[in-house]
Amino acid sequence: MKAAIYREYNKDPEKVVKIEDIDLPKIKPNEVLIKVEAAAYNYNDLWAIWGEPIQVPLPHISGSDAAGVVEEVGEQVTTLKKGDRVVSHSNMSCRVCDYCTSGREYDCPQRVIWGFQTGPLDGGFAQYAKLPEVNVAKIPDNVSFEDAAAVSMVGMTSWHMLVGRVKIEPGQTVLIMGGTSGVGSIGIQIAKLYNCTVIATAGNESKMNKCKELGADYVVNHRDPNWYKEVRKITNKQGVDVIFEHIGKSVFAQEVALLKMGGTLVTTGATTGYDSSIDLRYLFFKGLNLLGSTQGTKAELNKVLYWVGRGKIKPLIDGVLPFSRMVEGHRRMIEGKIEGKLVTTPQKL
Repeated sequence: MKAAIYREYNKDPEKVVKIEDIDLPKIKPNEVLIKVEAAAYNYNDLWAIWGEPIQVPLPHISGSDAAGVVEEVGEQVTTLKKGDRVVSHSNMSCRVCDYCTSGREYDCPQRVIWGFQTGPLDGGFAQYAKLPEVNVAKIPDNVSFEDAAAVSMVGMTSWHMLVGRVKIEPGQTVLIMGGTSGVGSIGIQIAKLYNCTVIATAGNESKMNKCKELGADYVVNHRDPNWYKEVRKITNKQGVDVIFEHIGKSVFAQEVALLKMGGTLVTTGATTGYDSSIDLRYLFFKGLNLLGSTQGTKAELNKVLYWVGRGKIKPLIDGVLPFSRMVEGHRRMIEGKIEGKLVTTPQKL
């Protein structure tokens, strides 16, 4: 089979990532072999190539979001069969610790992200990939492989943030930061699914218009130094109930100040830096909730796939690249010029 492999770390993916021919993965009794029809990019693909902030096993195949058809099943597999249309659930946990058995597999001390921390040669940017049965979810018949790959990680993460952690309620005002990012674009749609008023942010006019298309009621430009004043104006100085955050240092202090009494900020990233500071008076005088969130459960992934099948959630796909040009996707992510997700098609060279 053909796979996108790199054998050393480098800041320039085009220097190290090559399409190579390797043997098919050999599955264990509890695993399935998937013929990968579509695989989506994530920023952890870049981190792995760079060897920062952690070093991954080499040689490496990246790719945490892979959708395709079950080609072979291990002898212990009971819920999947050859021909099933499936997508990866990349959160790999032990499934037996107290965290896992209490429904918190995302907090498992042994948790790793498939296609990022696994290997050598164990990820979704390949024509075939193997996964444990428990890390595979079925795709509704009317959901394309491209949509399934694009929504799997960001959809599960966004659902966990808003529904699992915040427990949003109809009628709330929700501020979605970075509305055309992978998680942000799904966050807008989940909040609208719950009949919330959505204020989204984006960095230019094109992205702001895209947020409107996704369902946002209001959009502000977060590159404007006074973006937070515009949010206050929209809310008649009342602030917001919920903030969906993944930007970090450059906006964190202003976000906290925008919360209503008893409001909640949920964060899953810090792309502009992690060493943020806040005015603690906002925290205790207003009784605020600051929540961390990462990944989600397979059950949450299944909920997202259900709503994608119902047409209520639609992943934002910036482009689909043939496998021979997949390294272009890495470059486009580095340049920061994408809206939503990029997808590659390993079976189409």
